[in-house]
Order: sequence, then structure tokens, then C-alpha cells
Amino acid sequence: MSSQSDAVQPPAGGLATVMRRVSILLDKSAEAVAASLLVGTLLVALLQVFCRYVLNSSLSWPEEMARFAFVWFVFLGTSLITRRARHITIDMVPRALDAAGLRLHALAVRVIAASCAIFLLTCGGSLVSQASYVSPALQWSYAYLYLAVPAGALLTLVFLVLEPVPGVTKSWAGAAASAAGVALYYLMESALGSSFIGSFGVVLPLIVIAIGLMLIGVPIFDSLVFGTFVAFLPQGPLALLPVPQGLTNSMDYLLLSIPFFMLAGGLMNVGGITARLIALAATLVGHFRGGLAQVNVLTNTLMGGVSGSSTADAAAIAKTMVPEMERRGYPKPFGVALTSSGSILANMIPPSLGLIIFGAMASVSVGALFTATIVPGLLMAVTLAIVVHIECLRRRIGDRSTRSSWSERGTAFRQALPALVLPLLIVGGIRYGVFSATEAGAIAALYALICGLWIYRTANGASILTALRESLIETTTVLAVIAASAPFAYALIIEQVPQKMTLALGALSSNWIVLMLVINLFLLFVGLAMEMIASMVILVPLLVPVLKAAGIDLVHFGVVMVANLCIGALTPPLAVLVFTAAQVTNTPIHLAYRACWPFMIGLLVWLALISFVPALSLAPLKFFGT
Repeated sequence: MSSQSDAVQPPAGGLATVMRRVSILLDKSAEAVAASLLVGTLLVALLQVFCRYVLNSSLSWPEEMARFAFVWFVFLGTSLITRRARHITIDMVPRALDAAGLRLHALAVRVIAASCAIFLLTCGGSLVSQASYVSPALQWSYAYLYLAVPAGALLTLVFLVLEPVPGVTKSWAGAAASAAGVALYYLMESALGSSFIGSFGVVLPLIVIAIGLMLIGVPIFDSLVFGTFVAFLPQGPLALLPVPQGLTNSMDYLLLSIPFFMLAGGLMNVGGITARLIALAATLVGHFRGGLAQVNVLTNTLMGGVSGSSTADAAAIAKTMVPEMERRGYPKPFGVALTSSGSILANMIPPSLGLIIFGAMASVSVGALFTATIVPGLLMAVTLAIVVHIECLRRRIGDRSTRSSWSERGTAFRQALPALVLPLLIVGGIRYGVFSATEAGAIAALYALICGLWIYRTANGASILTALRESLIETTTVLAVIAASAPFAYALIIEQVPQKMTLALGALSSNWIVLMLVINLFLLFVGLAMEMIASMVILVPLLVPVLKAAGIDLVHFGVVMVANLCIGALTPPLAVLVFTAAQVTNTPIHLAYRACWPFMIGLLVWLALISFVPALSLAPLKFFGT
């Protein structure tokens, strides 16, 4: 995966300076609006919880208002991640190119991005002009909701014009490439282009173009939008309207939990929660063989119960733990591999963003999914601890440290107790109906803020603002892929791909073990090259009918699917978790990949166990009555 925290520096010159200043001004303005919308949606969710359980009077409008703000937040944020080159990208091809090849690649990516932007601008504008419905509670026209798509596309197009093309010194290169993208759009829309594309049907252009563009390094968002546009183009303008409509409709209220939990994770880091959890883990397991490595595993376990984001945990724990492990004699690639593997626990211990998305896509109770991960999550932590012990013995690293006294453990536990309460608060609140999964994310963010300001007192206005800005960008990179995947999945559905896939796998549905084995191998393969969120959004609608026909419990499968795709995030070429941990610790990525294999073997054994022993996931449901 490739991402950059800032836009490329522009070439020198008067025109370039003016373009740079305008771009920065627009960027800051859009960021301020998007951040305000995010905070506003969080306050609305908290207000609904307060009115329901304190005033005993639910309001009718909060979910509608939050969804309108959410959609605008996502599409304004999408323009920001375009400018800052933060879209999720598979960078196998760019890494293999020389300087000249990279320049040509950057120009081609800019052309495709501009073509997508002008498509969403024109087609989104048509959708706005035809919108006639109003929301039930607020009586707001859906035209205002759909307007977010062309507004975000227009801002994206402006950024594509103003921002320099990486590696190209000419200040007008961005404008020229964007003009070429607009020309490409109108050429394809012409009668000649439409008839040529139509000769290939719908599914073939959709699959070949979308996946082909992903593999050569075009952002996944643009690849999906461009592929869907090409597939529907021969069917006329009316057939294209579901694309922008699908982008907005995919932003379901449940998905608001993603920015809420990511914001909560950022606030936990600046609020001192992460540091307290590491200190507690050190007193509990630091005296074992490979003590500091075992601390890493336990920290990931504790952090997984409060953040829900594997990527966030990989970055936060790697920055803290890997340098210290290196000072204690552990090879840096080993520390990166362990941290990357352990960060999967964030998606295997509630709250889990992967399970929230699966619940939304498969219409499965998020509370049941959270409960079902309790045993598999703890079993995974034990598996990693065993691998750490074996590797430390084999490599002769990780001497024992002094055992902490019970007094020291008690002090660390008391200091970490406010953080340890959070997962119980979230799971218990969802389980007993105090708040929804979305509202739980808002509660988590508020709780983390309270811990940082008044309990640990390590947060301040500047650090909170930084956490808000970072969570805004990190959230949008995920949500943009989810939004773009919706029309892609719609195209597959209308072409009856799920039905055909169900028939193809029908011979296996009589034996759930064989079917589960085949699906596991398939998901592991998918995880090699596709990001987890994109994979789930595309594959869940295809697999659910097959699973139902075979009688496989969807709650059990949700745990297995998230586990599969997280393991894929450790494996090249994408390996987003390894990439993240290696990037923040300045570790050569190929060495980190190599160090992951012992952990991969242990995780595959664990995956087989939770896949073919459903009771590990389903027994807790019966115990808690979920």
C-alpha cells in the first residue's frame, strides 16, 4: 500500500506559488468543514443517547441529520485524500519503475483520477436535478444529500489541476493531465466509445478494468469508480445514475461507528491510555522468556479492546515498542513482524471495525459478532505468545527481566483501570441495548477524551486537534473505498454474478467442511492483494447466499472472514499492517516481510482451529444469551 502524508512539493516559479497557495487555502477550508461535520455527527449521536436514557424521550431527527453530515464529511474528505495522495493504493508496479517510468505512471494516474472526477461531477449533478424525495423526519430534500458527490468531485478536480504531478517539473502538468482526463471521459461517452465498450458486455470491462487499474497502482477508489463507469456507459445516462446514488446510499448510519472509533483511538494515544496499557503489560508478562516481546503481544491484546483498528494499533504500538525492543537486543524486523501480527487482535477483540462492516454488509447483529470473537481473540493472543517463546529460544534473544512485585502490578493496574473499563462499557452497552454500535463509537470517543483531559491529564487542545485531523484522513481513506465498492457490487448483482457463483459452489454446499476450506483458501488469496474493507464490501454480498445454502452460521463466518483478511494484511504485495509498522520505525520492508513467516505459520494453525471448530465462536453466544 502506498500513501503520503502531504502533497508533493511544487516546482519553483510564480504560477506554481500561486497555485500552491490556492490549493492550501482550499485544503484548510475543506478540512475545517469536514472536521466540523465529524464533530457535529458525534455530538448528535451523544445527544440521542442522552435523550433516550436520561430524558426517556428519543428524538426523531438525529439519525437523519447525522447521515446528511456523514455523507458530506466523506466526500469532502475524499477530495482531501486525493490532494494529499492518501488514497489506498497497491504499489507493486510503481515500486518497480525507474524515475522516467514513475513520471509516466503519475501522469496516467492523474488522467484517470480527473476522468473519474468529471464523471461524478456530471452524473452526480444529474442525480441532484432529478431528486424529488424528502427525508421523513427533517423533511430535507435528498438533493442536498446527493449534492455531496458533485461538490466533492468538483473540489477534487480543482486539486488535480492545482497540484503538481510527482516527478514533473512543469507547473502546468497537473492542469494538462486533468484536461486529458476530462477529454477521455467525453471520448468514452461519445457514440463511438460507447458502442466499442458495449461490445464486451458489462462484467468483463467491470472486472478487467477495475482490478487491472488497481494492480498497476491507480488508487482503489478511482479504479472502482472508473471500472463501474465504463461497464454501465453503453446502457445510457439513466443506467449511470445508480453510481453516484450508490456512493451516497452506501454511507449507512452504522458506518458512522468507523470514524467514531478511529477518533477514539487517536484520543487514546494522546490521552495516555496507550502508555498505561503498555506499563500494565510489562508488569504482568515482562519476566517471561522474551519478556518485552510478550509485553508487545499483551499490549496488542489490551489495545485491541479499546481501539478497533488494526492499522492504528500497528502504528501506535510500533512507534512505542519496536525501538525499545531493538535497544534490548531484539532484531528490528522481528519487532515489526510481531507488532504487525499482534495488531490483528484489534479486529478480533471488540470493538472491531472489520466486524462492524461485516455486520452491515451481511445484516448480522454486531453485538453477536463482538461476543463471538471473545474466545478466538484470546486464543490468538495465546498462539502469538507461543510463537514468541519458540522464536526467542531459537534465536537466543529476549532474556528474562526482573519479575514485578504485586505492589507494582497493583499500581499499574489501578493506573490502567480507566482504560480497561472501556471494552466492558462498549460490549455491555451494545449487548443490553443501552446504545447502538454507532453510538458506542461516540461513547468511546467521549470516554477517551475524558480520560485524556481529566484522569490522565496528558491531552491538550493541540493534541486533540491533531488526533481529530489524523482520524479524519484515516477514516476517509477507508470509507472512500467502501463507497466506491457499492456501485461495483451493484453491477455484479444485476449481472447475476452472485447467483452464478452460488450455482458454481452448489456442489460443495452439501459438505460445509469442504466449502469452508475452499472459501478460506480463496480469502487468503484475496487478502494478498486487496485491502480488507474493499474485499469485504465486494465479497460479502457474493458469499452470503452460498453460506446460507450450506447452513453455515453467518456469525461464525464473520469471525473467520475477518481473520482471513487480516492475515492477508501481513502478506505481500499489499501487507498493509507490515507496511505501516515498518514505515513508522524506518525498517526495510523486505526484512520485515521475511520476519513475519513464523507468525504466519502460527496464525494459519489458529485460523484452521477457529474455522473448523464453530463452537469456539458460537458457544459464547449461548453463554451470554446473545
